[in-house]
Amino acid sequence: MKAEKIRNLTDVELKHQERDWADQLFKLKFQMNMGQTESLKKIRGLRRDIARVQTVRREQELAGNKTESAKTVVAKTGSAKTETRAVATKKAAAKSVGTKTAASKKVARKTEKK
Repeated sequence: MKAEKIRNLTDVELKHQERDWADQLFKLKFQMNMGQTESLKKIRGLRRDIARVQTVRREQELAGNKTESAKTVVAKTGSAKTETRAVATKKAAAKSVGTKTAASKKVARKTEKK
């Protein structure tokens, strides 16, 4: 199935389609191990289709989380600008306290080893 068609499916339909393809894949693998079939193309196609469905589901999940998190930030602070200012202030405070970044920790470890 093409990715465009998969993107048009609902979340419930995506789960159902993924489950169906996983069942088909299991049956084909079982038949192949028993020596009843040699359908590598079907197996590859099913694996790719399952991966497409999982990718689309993850994209939808991330898109839903981004809109939800943006709504909660705006609801809590009243505006998105005040939230970014607060984050920037916290980062600046952490730097002034002397919190080491990952890069500075790496350099410190290298100098300690020598």
